[in-house]
This record gives sequence, structure tokens and C-alpha cells, in this order.
Amino acid sequence: MWKTGLLLLFWGLLTSSELQQEATEPEPRNQPPSGKLDFGYVPQGVYKTLAYYEPGVIGILFHMVHAFLYVVQPNPFPGDLVVKVAKDKFGAIQSEYQKPENIVLTLQAIYYETGFMVCAVLGLLFIVLLPLVGLFFCLCRCCENCGGEMHQRQRKNADCQRGLLTTLLFATSLIITAGVLCAYAANQNLSSQLEGMKRLVSSNLKDLQTFANETPTQIDYLIAQYATAKYTVISDLDNVGPLLGGNIHVELGTEVHPALDGVLRMAGAMRETKEALENVSVSLEVLQEATGKLHFNLSLVRSSLNRTLNDPGCSGEDSDATTTQLCRSIHSSLAQLHVSANFTRLPDVNNQLESVNQVLKTDLSDIIQKGFSSFNDTPGMVSDQMRDVVEGARGMLDVISTNISSFSKVFPVHSSLANFTNFIIHTQSKIEDSYPEIDQIDFYRWICCTGLCCMVVLILAFNFLAILCGTMGYDKHASPTTRGCVSNTGGTLLMAGVGFSFLFSWILMGVVTATFLVGGNVEKLVCEPFHTKELFKVLDTPHLVNPEWRNFIPGYMYNDSDLDLTVENFYSNCKNNRSLYSAMRLDKVFNVTTLLNSSLYTKEVAKMFDSVKIDLRGIVLLESEGKQSLIDFSETGIAEINYAAYLAEVNKGVTLVDLLSYANELEAQTDLMPKGPLQTSLKGHANSLRQIHSQLVIPMEQAMSTLNQSIRLLERTASDLPNKITDVLKTIEAAQYLISQNATHVAIQETEKYKQTIVGYFRQYIEWVRTSLTMEVAACKPFSNIVDTVEIVACSFLVDSLNTFWFGLGCCALFLLPSIILSVKLAKFYRRMDTEDVYDDIPAYDTMTRFPRASAPPRHIDW
Repeated sequence: MWKTGLLLLFWGLLTSSELQQEATEPEPRNQPPSGKLDFGYVPQGVYKTLAYYEPGVIGILFHMVHAFLYVVQPNPFPGDLVVKVAKDKFGAIQSEYQKPENIVLTLQAIYYETGFMVCAVLGLLFIVLLPLVGLFFCLCRCCENCGGEMHQRQRKNADCQRGLLTTLLFATSLIITAGVLCAYAANQNLSSQLEGMKRLVSSNLKDLQTFANETPTQIDYLIAQYATAKYTVISDLDNVGPLLGGNIHVELGTEVHPALDGVLRMAGAMRETKEALENVSVSLEVLQEATGKLHFNLSLVRSSLNRTLNDPGCSGEDSDATTTQLCRSIHSSLAQLHVSANFTRLPDVNNQLESVNQVLKTDLSDIIQKGFSSFNDTPGMVSDQMRDVVEGARGMLDVISTNISSFSKVFPVHSSLANFTNFIIHTQSKIEDSYPEIDQIDFYRWICCTGLCCMVVLILAFNFLAILCGTMGYDKHASPTTRGCVSNTGGTLLMAGVGFSFLFSWILMGVVTATFLVGGNVEKLVCEPFHTKELFKVLDTPHLVNPEWRNFIPGYMYNDSDLDLTVENFYSNCKNNRSLYSAMRLDKVFNVTTLLNSSLYTKEVAKMFDSVKIDLRGIVLLESEGKQSLIDFSETGIAEINYAAYLAEVNKGVTLVDLLSYANELEAQTDLMPKGPLQTSLKGHANSLRQIHSQLVIPMEQAMSTLNQSIRLLERTASDLPNKITDVLKTIEAAQYLISQNATHVAIQETEKYKQTIVGYFRQYIEWVRTSLTMEVAACKPFSNIVDTVEIVACSFLVDSLNTFWFGLGCCALFLLPSIILSVKLAKFYRRMDTEDVYDDIPAYDTMTRFPRASAPPRHIDW
């Protein structure tokens, strides 16, 4: 039943990724990057189990036991042997033992268990022989042998022997004490960890409930986030004009804008040409009129100066040499007072100006603006032509949204998880109900283990009390027959300890041997291979559980044993808190396309856009009137103007000499003459020249500057004007041809990019769902925590404590042997003897060998 529920859960997880199959199709090349969608964070449950155990100080004892077990069993984990035995299920080995392969397996098992078998044999010998030795020892002492005779021979090193035996017995007792403390600590640790086990079990069950409660919420979140992709697609569909039409506009604009800009520059050149022609015409009239006035005024000034220079005061007998010389100089310079440039010979530009004005009657700028407006309306045209496609896509989105919303109703994921939650609650209730029984069993176990420890403690009590009494009651002057009561009590306690050692030691060794074989093998065959993952390799051995299954988990769950799903992979993925979808390799099991037919939706959307035929032939960049205007402009005759003649006259000065400089020089020469009518007259002529310069020459220079600029502008404009007009017309024709004939290719290319952008939102959603299913949804950390908890409880709590217990008791049992021997020997030095050695007085000259004779101690009334 749980298998069916788990499959339904996995099925529900997959239903949220309805476009998975489409996402696996090859990506088209040159796909534009779609906008990044933010689907938020999948709600996550908090798992509280910390499957980790730190033993603390007792961990030192655990490490000692592990080291001892490595010495006993240094062989690596017999994975191949375990696999062979597991495949045969022990039956073939038992029924057909004589087969060579079964004998080999038996020998391999014996070889692996050699250390344990040797220790077990030694333990059994200890159990069997020690009671027999104790029995014979008792019989022997009853016959006053084996130290049973109450007589002690005198020796010179008796004190040294006594001290040595006491020290050795004390050291041996300390070792036994350490062993019993080790066993008691392990006993207490196992009981104290019982509460930790309960907390771990409770925490794991709560994590499973969290897993079952959070998974439906996560699935609902995945399904709900389809709305993010849907609304983004709707937004792009509503803005298909700016997005698709804008991209087409930009792509075509690389050719169209330069063409229209060329025509626009030519329209500006027409206006500049008109202004230049008007300036030339006006300037030429001004210069022609001013030239006549200047010529007339300069003639008057020359005539007046000539009459003044013919005055007797300038060249007569009354004039001095300086004046005469100055007059001659001034007279010789009168030839410079003439007009230099002659503008009357230049032809006018009225015909050209009239032609340009005629051309400008057609408003080319307005025609160009119409072309720009027509081209800039590309997004609107695209939006109008895409209206039906957009409506169809919106309707399809609503259908997909409805289907996705119905998935949670079609598949009973929530009910399956609810049943799983009820199962967890029922299991937790049963486990908690068993806690009192577990506590009672643990109490009985603790009593038994404590009783074993108390056996050792009783023997230790006899030993330590005996050593104390023997040491405190020692009198070096007392003979063996006269030892005090305290010393004698010490000896008696030692013998009591020996008796209890014979009674208890074989029981202790029996417990040690049994627990050693169980705990040691569990540690070496289960716990240690789990940490090294050798155990996973055994479980993942192909055809181990079923000869027909390569991997038993997918073979059992999906009837597909070739699927790469092993116990180790599942555990590792869950250990890393990966999702159950990833850990169980559900992507290889369920066909999402069959469930949702999501690929069909994507193809339908693609078909809608593939059927789009965007027609931009309605865009007219330049009307025929604009083209004719350009042609007429090239025929206005501005290229026929004699620019060389204009520039030749403009480059001349207005007069042959600068009138202002001439007037200043004339005034300077006049100042050298004596004052009189001649000087006054010449200064008047200088002022006249200055007046002519300001009133006529300066305006003429300004007009010549305007004329110069206008002529040069016209010359540049007229330079190769027909070819320029032809290039502009060719460019605009090429752009118009691109729009009318080749725009379909651009529209198809941009439509494909737009379609991939729309589909890209679905792919983002699919990829996000796949990533969420792989990493976040139904994180299976609780399942690995359960395995780790079982390992902690079984190995760290139980097996390590059990091994430490037998390790301590075994140490006690082994060291009871030297304790028995030392106690028996030491008791002779503590107990009061019945007889002692007595020596007679021997003369100094007597050389015969003497032997002591036994003598009873003197009798006292108080004995």
C-alpha cells in the first residue's frame, strides 16, 4: 500500500512540470535571451533532526575497544564472501556442504573469523578449566598442600617477598578496578542514551510529518507559479507592437534611416541654395550700385586734389622746397584713387533663383516627414496584423492554466500524503506505547550488568581490605605463629577473595565471551562497513536480492532494474538534502508529455507564429513628388554659374588703395606743410576720403563678404550635384525595395526571435520546476536521517556500549588469575601460622649442617 502511495506522490510531483518533454528538444540556434523571470523561493520545511552523536569522554574507551577489535580482526570487510552467502541464502551451503565452492566459502569465513574464534576458544577454556582448577585447588588445600599447611618457613628475604607480592596484588587490583569502572561506565552510558534515542526517534517522526505536510504546499506553489510565466507572456502579447514591431523597425532602420536622412539633408541643401542665391542676387545689386557711386565720388576727390595741388602755394615761387616735394608726392599718388573690383560685368543669378523657387514650391521636408511617420508606424501595423494571433495565444494560455489547475484534483497526492501522515502518527503512538516496556527491559539489563560488576567489586573489596589489614597489622618483630589479629584477618580476606574469584570468574568470562562474539562481529560486519560504505556496495551488488534484478530498488519500485538507482546513491542524495524526485530518479520513470501533452501546446503556439505574414508594403518612404523635386533641383542650373568670375572679383579689393590709410597718410604729409589755405584744403580732402570709406567702402566690403560666402556655398552644392541626387534616389529606392520586397525575411526573422522569447518563458518555468523538483521539493533528508539514527542507536549507543562492557569485564576476568595466585602467596605472610621454624644454639666450632625443626607457638591464656 505504501508503495502505491509513494508512486502517486511522485506522479503528483511531476505534474507541475508540464512542459518537460518540450524542454528536452534541441534549442534553435541564435535564440535571443528571454527576460529573466522571478518565481520566488519554494517554501521549505525545517527538519530538526541532527543525526550526529558525539560520545564525549567515554569515546576514549570506544576507541580503545575499536583498536582491540582491529588487533583481533585486522582483515578487510569480506564483501565478496557476504555477497556469495547472501545469494545462496545459506541453503545451498547447508544442503550441499561437500561441494568445493561451499568448502571454499566455509574456509574463507573461518579465516575471516580466526581472531574471534581464537578468543572464543580461549574464553571457553577459561570457563571450563577455571572451575576445575578451583575444585582441585580446594581439595589440595584440604590435604594441607597447595599452601594449605599452616606453616611458613623462615627466609631472610621474607619482608622483600611480602612487599613485592603486596605491590603486585595492589597493581593487579587497580587494573581490575579500571576494568570494572569501564564496564560500569558502559552500562550507565547505555541507560543514559535511552532518552537520547527517544528524542531521535521522536525528531525523525516529526520530520517525516513535516515532509508529508510541506510537500503538497510545495507542489501547489510550483503549479501556482505557472501564473508568473502566463502573465509575462500575456504582457508580451499585449505589447507585441512595441516588441516585435519595434525590433522590425530597428532592424529595417539600419537601411531606412540613412536613406531618409540623405533626402532630408538634400532638402536642407535646397533651402540653403535658395538663401545663397538670394544673397548673391541682393549683394550683386548692392555692389553694382555702390561701385558707380564710389567711382563718381573718387573722381570728384581726384579732381579737387588735382586743383589744390596746382595752387601756386604748392608749386609756385612762393612755396618752399618741402611743400613742393610733398605736393609732388601727393600728386603722384592720385592714380591710386580708383575702384578695383568691377561687379557690373558679372551675370546675375535670377534664372537659377527662379528655378529653385519653383522646385521649393513642393514641400520636400513635409514629404520626408510623412515617410518617417509611415516607417515609424511599423509597430502599429504589426500590432494590427498580429491581433488574431495574440487572441488565439491568450485563449491557449487560459486552457493550459485550467489544465494545470486541475492536476491536483486528478491525482490524489494530498490524500496519499494524508494517509502517510496518519501512518506516521499511528507508528509514533505505537512506539511511544512501547517505551515503558523498553524502560523495564533496560532496567532489568542494568540490574544484571550491575550485578556482574558487583561480583568484581566484592572481590576487589576483599583484596583492598586484605592489603589494608595486612599492611596495618604488620609487626616485623612478630614470628609467623605470633602475628596479630589484624594481619591474620587480612590473610583470611585474601583467601575469601580467592574463593569468590573461583566462583565468579568463569561466569564473568562466559558473559564476556558471548557478548564479545555478538558485539565484535556486529561492529566489524555492520557498523564499520557502514562508515566506510562497504555495506552499501554489498547491498548494491547486482542480482543480490533477485537474480533477475540488476538493482533491487528500481526493480521493486518500477520493474526496471536497469535504472541507475542504488542504495548508496539514494542515501547520498538524501544526505545532501536533495529532493525525492532526484534521489528516486523519477525523471526516468514518468512520461510528462503523456500526462499533459505539454509539447502540443508549445507546437501550437509555434504554429500560430509561423503562420504570421507581416506586410509592410503600405510604408512609403518618399512619394513621387519628392523624387521629382530632387530631379528638378539637379536641373536648376546652379552648376552653370561662372563661379570663377565671381570669386575673381570678390578676391579683389574695393579700391586700389585703402582709402582710410591713404587719408591718414595724406593728413600726415599735410601736417608737415606750413599752416595756411593749402594745408586746410588738403585736410579737407582727407576727411572726404574718410567719409567715402565709411559710407561706401565698408558696406561694399560687407556685401562682398556675403557674396563670397554664398558663392562658395553654391559652388560646393553645385559640385557633382546630379550624381549626388542620383545617389540619394538610389538609396531611397533601395530602402523602399527592402521594405516592400525583402521586409518579409526580416519580419520572419524577428517573429522567430519573438516566438522564442515567448516560448523561452515556458522553458524558464520548466527549468525552474525541474531544478525545484531536483533540489528543493520534497527534500528527502528525513530518510537519510532515519538511516543515520538507526546507525547511531544500534552502533554508537548499543554496540559500542556493549563492546566496552565486555572489554571491561574481560579485563577483570583475565586479571583475576594473577590476583588468585598473588592472594594465595600473600596470605602466607598475613595469616597466623600453627607452626614455625626454630633453630637450636650451635657452638661456633661446630661445623655440622643443621636443619630447623617445627615448633608450636607458646600458649597464652587469652588465645
